[in-house]
Amino acid sequence: MASAAPASTLPPAAMRGECVVIVGAGLAGLFTALKLSPHPVVVISPVPLGEGTSSGWAQGGIAAAISTGDTVEAHARDTISAGGGIVDEALAHLLAREAPDRIEDLLRLGVPFDRDLEGKLQLSREAAHGARRIARVKGDLAGKAIMAAVMAAVRKTPSIHILEGMSVHALAVMDGRVRGVHIWPTGSLGRGDVFTLPAKAVVLASGGVGQLFEVTTNPSAARGEGVAMAARAGAVIADAEFVQFHPTALDIGRDPAPLATEALRGEGAILINKHGERYMSAIHEDAELAPRDVVARATFREVAAGRGAFLNCREAVGGRFAEKFPGLFETCSRAGIDPLREPIPVAPAAHYHMGGVLTDANGRTTVDGLWACGEVACTRVHGANRLASNSLLETVVFGARIAADISGLAPYLLAPAAELPPPERHPAGFDDRSMDTAIKQLRRVMTQNVGVVRCADGLRAALEDIASILERNIPPAVRNWATTARFIAAAAFAREESRGAHCRSDFPEPRAHWSHGSTLTLDEAEAISDSALACERPTGNVIHAAFGQ
Repeated sequence: MASAAPASTLPPAAMRGECVVIVGAGLAGLFTALKLSPHPVVVISPVPLGEGTSSGWAQGGIAAAISTGDTVEAHARDTISAGGGIVDEALAHLLAREAPDRIEDLLRLGVPFDRDLEGKLQLSREAAHGARRIARVKGDLAGKAIMAAVMAAVRKTPSIHILEGMSVHALAVMDGRVRGVHIWPTGSLGRGDVFTLPAKAVVLASGGVGQLFEVTTNPSAARGEGVAMAARAGAVIADAEFVQFHPTALDIGRDPAPLATEALRGEGAILINKHGERYMSAIHEDAELAPRDVVARATFREVAAGRGAFLNCREAVGGRFAEKFPGLFETCSRAGIDPLREPIPVAPAAHYHMGGVLTDANGRTTVDGLWACGEVACTRVHGANRLASNSLLETVVFGARIAADISGLAPYLLAPAAELPPPERHPAGFDDRSMDTAIKQLRRVMTQNVGVVRCADGLRAALEDIASILERNIPPAVRNWATTARFIAAAAFAREESRGAHCRSDFPEPRAHWSHGSTLTLDEAEAISDSALACERPTGNVIHAAFGQ
């Protein structure tokens, strides 16, 4: 039964299917909406605008080659180098080339990036960058400041309508084209009455997958639903196995785990264990500024061995801590930690998904009518390991490109001519207790077996648990979470090597014949899962599907 509840709050053009619908209200969704102006847009936000977005929590900043002596080519080279050999080099150069213009956009919106005494942007350096090219705000408040400026602009733009308190759990598909979205009240998980909103075009900007793991820096909504929704609509999912674990999340028992920004290490903070030993200097020539995957695995080993991991900021930052990193200083203080006198306990945490819905240079997916932007998308500029502070950059670069693409197509994008089909029906009478158990089981198995270090037996166990969850009577949202988890575990099982953020203890080295990304459809991910549960290696058609061979 369709619900009319949101209809009274929507403009008539939206009810007629004449708007672009954007799923998600983080930086990806809002910046794309601004760039689409004056075309009418409906942005669907599951929570009040500005709450619970990864963008707003981003600390480090946004990368761009805008300083004297730095070059677009150098930024692209660093991006490619960090990506483990599978970055699309043309798109990496595009990203770096368009970065300065997007910084100018943000400045025009009023983002108060840090400046030096001469009024020039004050840039910092982060891991695997060969130059100081990170634009920040008060040390660790870039995401919050960028989101505040963008939200202020959105609220002043008459062509943008924000629909708050509603969540999308399925896309409306007709004749092989995405024609709209199916919406439920946030918190219902897809139970009860559904409202179907038609659209000229749909942009997925629904965020990442971190909440599929027990330890994550991501907000509660980051459970990968966009990946599953797109896959069910027929989209190809790329590089799902590559999940970046941030090496320095605060280990203070909070969910999500607060982040100790990488900029601290850029300022000279060092990693030590409980014995006071600096462990990174013996592992990589760049020590604490080594690529994130290297630092995350080293930190994981220290924690797993019982030696613990701590970020020592006392000498490098010292008395300037509260001024340079006010957000983190407040978090530490609330947790009873004095970073001026003691090291900060840290641990790796699921932080960013390099994989997602495969898109081209204009954000188009493999399904007509559907674009994707931000962490839900896989543009292949990150490869196997995202370069620090390239995520906010990717969001605004490709958000602008999506807006330009849709605007150019606007005369040819027609509203749906017929009533859209309802979403797939699921059995009624969900058992909330068993559903909560399934969610906890999913997060636990993903952390234990699809985490920082993986192996065939663990991935097989994960796929078995995921398959059992998908067989249960669960609502659409939970089915989406488990489906995305299957994509990650299946792609990791198929990739029998270690590369970037994907580490296999049973295949510890990269293998030249797999130096390219993976692609999977919904059926192919299920085929790999079936192969794993039959105790078979991913061979024949299964491996060909996963790696396009």
